[in-house]
Amino acid sequence: MKMLITGGAGFIGSHLADLLIDSGYKVVVIDNLLNGRINNISHLLDNKNFNFYELDIINLEDITPIFKDIDCVFHLAGMADIVPSIENPKEYYDCNVTGTFNVLEASRLAQVKKIVYAASSSSYGIPDNYPTKETSEIRPQYPYALTKYMGEELVMHWSKTYNIPAISLRLFNVYGPRSRTSGAYGAVFGVFLSQKIHNKPYTVVGDGTQTRDFTYVTDVAIAFLKAAESSATCIALNIGSGNHYSVNQLVGLLGGDVVYIPKRPGEPDCTFADTTRIHKVLNWKAKVSFVDGVGNMLRCLDDWKDAPVWEPDTIKNATAVWFKYLGDK
Repeated sequence: MKMLITGGAGFIGSHLADLLIDSGYKVVVIDNLLNGRINNISHLLDNKNFNFYELDIINLEDITPIFKDIDCVFHLAGMADIVPSIENPKEYYDCNVTGTFNVLEASRLAQVKKIVYAASSSSYGIPDNYPTKETSEIRPQYPYALTKYMGEELVMHWSKTYNIPAISLRLFNVYGPRSRTSGAYGAVFGVFLSQKIHNKPYTVVGDGTQTRDFTYVTDVAIAFLKAAESSATCIALNIGSGNHYSVNQLVGLLGGDVVYIPKRPGEPDCTFADTTRIHKVLNWKAKVSFVDGVGNMLRCLDDWKDAPVWEPDTIKNATAVWFKYLGDK
């Protein structure tokens, strides 16, 4: 079978590419390399079962020919981060909504047999209950979350209307090697690892008791493969670790000094996926423990040597728009 990964040079996409190649599939990757890195897939470029195309999903005519003879599409291309989505909502809409439409149209025209979409747990906003079920109310707090959910709605509609089997995987706090090291202020792991390298204190939001469902990237890649191989369709599934961990626990594992910065509006005190449905539908369960996953990150610490070094003042400036638009609501 021949698999196509949009965003396949990115963090999760490159790990999925590795898994698919190791599992005997032919793999095609589309990536515009704005967030993805060629270094993430450089070890695959000479593999006879691997092809890479530097293309942007915004351009339907460019990507359509690449979908010919593809059996399954993993749609991971998209724009992440909160602050840039508030500052540039059109750019996020173009990529995460129109880009998803283009991927679906290219898939429909090529008669692709399965689509697996990378959705975001941020669409739940601040849930009423934990662990959070797939049936929970959708409450996006910022444009990134909204556009990812709009992408999911498109995928489900195309699945029903055009009879294309599709699964949407709602990802919770994925971490691991190859996660993005540049760009806007974002995921806690990238911020903390850069601070560790440069002997800076960790900038802990609030009092650090907030918890996150940190899920290791190789477990996530396995879930994508199981989704592709499953007969299930037109369903959304949470991907989580089966537990949740405080930021203080993370700091304790990393080791080092801490400085506390103001809590941010629109962020939940907890993210914790109910994974009952995915275990039943795909027989999937995360295997990498939080301790082992953090240990793996520390062993590849040099990957973050060129990442931005965030400090309280620079974070305050970078997130000013966050407080401006999401505060006092």
